[in-house]
Order: sequence, then C-alpha cells, then structure tokens
Amino acid sequence: MVRIVLVRGDITAEAADAVVNAANSSLLGGGGVDGAIHRKGGPEILAACRELRRSHYGKGLPTGRAVATTAGRLPARHVIHTVGPVWSEGEDRSELLASCYRESLRVADELGDRTVAFPAISTGVYGWPIDDGARIAVETVRAADTAVEEVRFVLFDATAYAAFEAAVGDAGEDESR
Repeated sequence: MVRIVLVRGDITAEAADAVVNAANSSLLGGGGVDGAIHRKGGPEILAACRELRRSHYGKGLPTGRAVATTAGRLPARHVIHTVGPVWSEGEDRSELLASCYRESLRVADELGDRTVAFPAISTGVYGWPIDDGARIAVETVRAADTAVEEVRFVLFDATAYAAFEAAVGDAGEDESR
C-alpha cells in the first residue's frame, strides 16, 4: 500500500523521484504550479516539452493523460506532466481527474520512481472544489496498483492542506509534515 504524506509547502522544493506538474495541454508552461515548475526547473523542462509536442503530442497532451520529462534544476529526477479537467457543474469529470493520478503513477512505475509529489490537480484556476478534489486524489492513490512507495501531496495553502487532511482521515500509515 502506498504511504501518503501531506506537506504544506512548495512542490518545486520537494526532493522526490518525481514531481507532478498540473500542466495545461500545450505542455509549454502556464500559471500556478505549471509556471512555478517551468521557472524553477529551468529551460531543460521546456525544451523536453517542446520535443514532446514535435514528436508525440502535436495537438497537446489530452486531459487525464500523463507524460514525463527531465526535472531540469528541480531536486527531483523527473517531472510528470498531467492535464487536469476544468471543473464543470453540469458534467461529471471526476473520472478524468482520477485518471490524472492513476496515469501519473503508471508513468512513475515505468520510470522506476518510488516517491512522487503531487499538487492538488485542477483545484486552482481550473476551479475544482478542493474538498472533492482531495477526496478523488486520496481515493485514487489508495486504490492504485503501483510500485510507488510514497505519495506526497504538496499543498500550497492551509485550506488545501485541511481538505487533504480530512480526505486522508486518521489512517495509521499516513503522516503530515
């Protein structure tokens, strides 16, 4: 079973095998987590993303899918880019959000990564309600068939941290820092 750790902080500072980027489909950087990862990781990440666009993802990375690049100057081995869904009140896109976590773990497994740091995918500018986003993230990671040993949810603010803390509950194998 995957050990879940909650961290209040900056995902770009996490020393993990992989950090997950809540990317937009262009893979060419953006705001929020995406912009921070590209800024701190340096031009190597953007160059790798441009190569992905030229070779496999000419129309961009589809929502719910994941792909890896170098981590550039980040204290991680890889960046796993995934495109979360935009929240919709009229359409249930929960399966697409869950797919972001499952696909990221699948890519981590392919790379041999054992520690993965996730942001709260789609809960920023994409508008996903944080409590529901936390529930989907935690349930999906707990149910995943993966060799990843530790998943860190790296949460930028107290509201997100509290939502993930509630979603995790008081399971003995999980911890906070």
